[in-house]
Amino acid sequence: MTYTYRPRGVCSQYMELEVEDGILRSFRVLGGCDGNLQGIARLVAGMPVDEVIARLDGIRCGGKPTSCPDQLAKALKQMKEEQAC
Repeated sequence: MTYTYRPRGVCSQYMELEVEDGILRSFRVLGGCDGNLQGIARLVAGMPVDEVIARLDGIRCGGKPTSCPDQLAKALKQMKEEQAC
């Protein structure tokens, strides 16, 4: 399943997640810090969704109340909520 998310409060503008059987298969981002986001994408590929959420939820960027990793966690939470309905 491919899921798209529009992050808030960060430099990135668009996130696309591919999840299969509870595993995050791929993560792509438009905008933001390209090198850091490519690194994050490679680190989380193949990881269970719940583990990604547990590791990234609440990470802040400088003085901002959120970050791109935190927004990824929020996207995955939202995806899970929508699937539960």
